[in-house]
Amino acid sequence: MKRQNFTIETTDGKRIRLLVLRPARQNGPLPGILWLHGGGYTMGGPYMVYVSRGKTLASKFGAVVAAPAYRRAGEAPYPAALEDCYAALRYLYDHAEELGVRRDQIIVGGESAGGGLTAALCLYARDKKEVPIVFQIPLYPMLDCLDTPSSRDNHALIWNTVRNHRGWARYLGDLYGTENVPGYASPARAEDYRGLPPAYTYVTDGEPFYAETLTYVRRLNEAGVPARADVYHGNVHAFDNFLFWTKRAREARKKLCDVYADALSRDFRL
Repeated sequence: MKRQNFTIETTDGKRIRLLVLRPARQNGPLPGILWLHGGGYTMGGPYMVYVSRGKTLASKFGAVVAAPAYRRAGEAPYPAALEDCYAALRYLYDHAEELGVRRDQIIVGGESAGGGLTAALCLYARDKKEVPIVFQIPLYPMLDCLDTPSSRDNHALIWNTVRNHRGWARYLGDLYGTENVPGYASPARAEDYRGLPPAYTYVTDGEPFYAETLTYVRRLNEAGVPARADVYHGNVHAFDNFLFWTKRAREARKKLCDVYADALSRDFRL
């Protein structure tokens, strides 16, 4: 795949980098995948797309994948990251012809905090009614600023209760610990999931985000949105990357490809 870098302007006048990967030889428009990196809202960058499932899907099935350098919590708390991601979504949509993207096949996905931003962006885009998102892939997403049965007293590898509290505190700023956290900031706090795009995700049963991932899928289904999650045994967050050689990591990557291929075969009309 070939790489391109763009500088885009956000709604509040900031300028951020957008990394775009495209097939070296592209004939006609392809699905566009906006992939949002993880890092607890405080770390990471668009370079992580190279080891992401977004790049896996783009390489295997043909797609244009865009990864924004959204502002991390240390630079600016909520809503900066969401605004940056929305600016990237708008750029992908508005410049579809230039980028070789189908406007009717825009997918949003991400891992961990990027999965949380995926859900938040889907809520935000639904309400803005400017850019249609046809599918969401929030992998083991960081959705809930409140403790859940699996994020409370969790001492798992990679991510745990202490790191989770720290990440949310930095991201939410003055909102942290209040009753005023909006669904755009912590998607688990949103009250209405109707009209969101279909979703697929996976998670391990011993990591902090296990409960909120399954709750998100259940609430999507209750709102009439097709959604499913596959659960793998283990307590390593982001196991598909950190334990990439294991059987369950290989199974998770294959299942995602199978789900995506099925959705693609039906033009994402689920």
